[in-house]
Amino acid sequence: MTTPRIIKKYPNRRLYDTEISSYITLEEVRQLVLDDEEFEVRDAKTGENLTRSVLLQIISEYEERGQPMFTSRLLSQIIRFYGDSLQGFMGGYLERSLQIFLDQQQQFRGQLNNLLGQTPWSMLNDLTERNMDMWKSMQQGFLNATAEGLRQGAADAKPGRKDDKS
Repeated sequence: MTTPRIIKKYPNRRLYDTEISSYITLEEVRQLVLDDEEFEVRDAKTGENLTRSVLLQIISEYEERGQPMFTSRLLSQIIRFYGDSLQGFMGGYLERSLQIFLDQQQQFRGQLNNLLGQTPWSMLNDLTERNMDMWKSMQQGFLNATAEGLRQGAADAKPGRKDDKS
């Protein structure tokens, strides 16, 4: 396993790529993401991992340009999950959902390149059906895990426990 590329972030908000010994821009960090390079952004003074905040900053800048990916409604729904009992499940759920979407997109592109007598509509219908089956399966797994977590929480909160305040 390779060690991630380290980028130091200084108080003046400049980013220093230790691999190439040069300052870089947010656009260059974005290019690292597009190139699937493993990296970490660290506070130059404290060493704190700032990777997520830099990635969110890139997303924010791109959301302000052109056509945004995230609607206000979607962002509001995501915000509502913070502090919710299902917050821990949401990140994994979104990550798996996006991976399924990416897998389907790659498969669709591959099939488009090999049309061989099929109409694009029949291919799209087949792909949509498979995608829906995968979504249903994933959602059922998510709901089962959530129900199990809620049952466990209810079992832990049964009356008669010492820490019960009722």
